[in-house]
Amino acid sequence: MSNISYNQFTLGIEEEYMVIDPVTRELKSHEQKIVTEGQKVIKDKVKAEMHQAVVEVGTDICANVDEAYKDVAQLRNTIAGIAGDLGYHIGAAGTHPFSHWESQLITDHVRYSELVNELQEAARSNLIFGLHVHVGMESREMANHIANSTRYFLPHIYALSVNSPFWEGRQTGYKSFRTRVFDKFPRTGIPETFDTIEDYDNYIKLLVKTNCIDNAKKIWWDLRVHPFFNTVEFRICDVPMTVSDTIAIAALFQGVCAKIYKLRTQNLNFIQYSRSLINENKWRASRYGLDGRLIDFGKEEEVNTRVLINELLDFIDDVVDPLGSRHAVNYVSKIMEHGTGADRQLAVYEQSKNLVSVVDYIHSQFLADT
Repeated sequence: MSNISYNQFTLGIEEEYMVIDPVTRELKSHEQKIVTEGQKVIKDKVKAEMHQAVVEVGTDICANVDEAYKDVAQLRNTIAGIAGDLGYHIGAAGTHPFSHWESQLITDHVRYSELVNELQEAARSNLIFGLHVHVGMESREMANHIANSTRYFLPHIYALSVNSPFWEGRQTGYKSFRTRVFDKFPRTGIPETFDTIEDYDNYIKLLVKTNCIDNAKKIWWDLRVHPFFNTVEFRICDVPMTVSDTIAIAALFQGVCAKIYKLRTQNLNFIQYSRSLINENKWRASRYGLDGRLIDFGKEEEVNTRVLINELLDFIDDVVDPLGSRHAVNYVSKIMEHGTGADRQLAVYEQSKNLVSVVDYIHSQFLADT
């Protein structure tokens, strides 16, 4: 064990935030003012997104979860401060509870006009907010191996992040409706496995050559090997409501990667399941969050989702101390105790019967633990 270098598993975190009108609580186009002001302070760590009511931030490359926590907390504080000065509120949830996408403006940028031109209403209606976690690898070959094996765990970790029960003023019955919206895009969802990194690169080349895509960033799967860097990027999760939620989820992704790597160094691997089977679990996680059952494909039976998450925690237990992430991983039991973002939104709605109260709650949680 001592010969494994755990400091290769660096973290990079991207979060997408909603810009809220403090009076109507609708989503609000900020005409990129938040981004312009933000870039004066945090440079390219803040970016515009396709819809003008979205602000995207990204951390530096972080050596461990503590650095990631500080970075995300600082980004949230900075963006919330700038937004406040400009007269906006900020929140983090996978969808806005009642704003309609038809009334939202698209950012004036050639990349976005091309996207809207190609994908039409699927692009215009894609008013959703996600979390992307990048985990560093020693090589792209290893990244491909780890991506193949970690696919199995995507629904388990996604179930902890669900944070979009409402869409356009309706209670959808899903804990994460965000993925139902995003599934209208091509090249989304759980990817297939690739035997080698060359197979993956050849797949990309073929799509570019045949004008399906003009660059590899238009692969929008739930996880992907980065086209240029030695990282695996996990893209399945709703943006979590609080920093602690985000860091716990990032720590799980990092832990799963480190564990698969450790198995590989011992000539072992985790069983790889087909996309169609993993999709069954993804659908269940999206619909029920922590309160449903996922399929344990080894046993070929349904198991309570919380039980499987506890099994996942046991699976990565031997790598979290070398990664220095035990405290972040321990927070997962807090999420299971006080509920996901979706559970908390639904609880506020049950009490108030009012979606404005839900938006206020989302806003109130944005800096709750920074």
